[in-house]
Amino acid sequence: MSTTTGTAPDTGARSPEAAGIITDARQRIDDLDGRIIGLVQERMAVSAVIQHERITSGGRRVNLAREMEIFAHYRDQLGKPGTALAKTLLELSRGQI
Repeated sequence: MSTTTGTAPDTGARSPEAAGIITDARQRIDDLDGRIIGLVQERMAVSAVIQHERITSGGRRVNLAREMEIFAHYRDQLGKPGTALAKTLLELSRGQI
């Protein structure tokens, strides 16, 4: 939807073409976000299985060496912000320690 000045307030675009591209890209991002959330939920469920088996076999709830591997992997792939993402994923998957 455009205003009389030709802007699209919902996208910030200044042309209908740009607004269309932004709208399509936002839909793709929304779709990706849905998939990411689903994958995070799946990761949480798999982590719960691992924790349950570790605890019922007499082990500790958290394997710190494995968590350090995860931090390193995310940092190597995504840079410093990857570490924060890994921390969030681990907190979601095992809770804060």
